[in-house]
Amino acid sequence: QVQLVESGGGLVQPGGSLRLTCVPSESIFNFAAMGWYRQAPGKQRELAAIITIGGSTTYTDVVKGRFTISRDNAKNTVYLQMNSLKPEDTAVYYCAATRSSGGYPYTSIQLYDYWGQGTQVTVSS
Repeated sequence: QVQLVESGGGLVQPGGSLRLTCVPSESIFNFAAMGWYRQAPGKQRELAAIITIGGSTTYTDVVKGRFTISRDNAKNTVYLQMNSLKPEDTAVYYCAATRSSGGYPYTSIQLYDYWGQGTQVTVSS
């Protein structure tokens, strides 16, 4: 059973930064894409950013220019660097992964078979 272990959430003031980390229990190259979704209270889970096995990235409009998804192949880790955080970024952030090779650009939540337990990000003064 694949496990995705997230860390890095916390409480930060508006304008601050956090870096989320996701470490899968197997090679990141076993997945066609990995990404970060987020879910705010009372709202549906939504895409934040994804990265494909080829290194292509996609961001939802509201995080473009502020969030950066990346990976470290040697550490088998995917990161989400979040800068200029806003109160509306407050949510539980989930790491997700899919093996499906036919789902480009991998923005559909239905493609993702594996999920982490989530890490809380709270942006508040």
